[in-house]
Amino acid sequence: MGAARILVAKPGLDGHDRGAKIVARTLRDAGFEVVFTGIRQRVDDIVAIAVQEDVAVVGLSILSGAHLALSRRVIEGLRAAGAEDIAVVVGGTIPPADVARLTAAGAAAVFPTGTALDTIVAEVRALTAVTAP
Repeated sequence: MGAARILVAKPGLDGHDRGAKIVARTLRDAGFEVVFTGIRQRVDDIVAIAVQEDVAVVGLSILSGAHLALSRRVIEGLRAAGAEDIAVVVGGTIPPADVARLTAAGAAAVFPTGTALDTIVAEVRALTAVTAP
């Protein structure tokens, strides 16, 4: 079995991608197969890429303040596409009060700015772990 595939995406109009690139590179170096969308991606395109690339996790990097709306739309889009088995994690400028709201909306994990890279790798490993039947 190959490495788990992870999509790192930058939804919306946010043009800053340094953090997303660091996370993508860190996940790649940890043994994941990473697909990076680049900046300013439409939610529908992120969902389509996730399904087409058969990823296990979509990592959304959002610094614009639109994390609640954009995350919900991606999660709903994956469900509508029959891909509810794809976990969605959200990172970026996330106020502490919004972490529980993102989790309630269906995010599998939330990584506010400053989260240690080792923590992100460990959480993504846990989300992609294959359990024996």
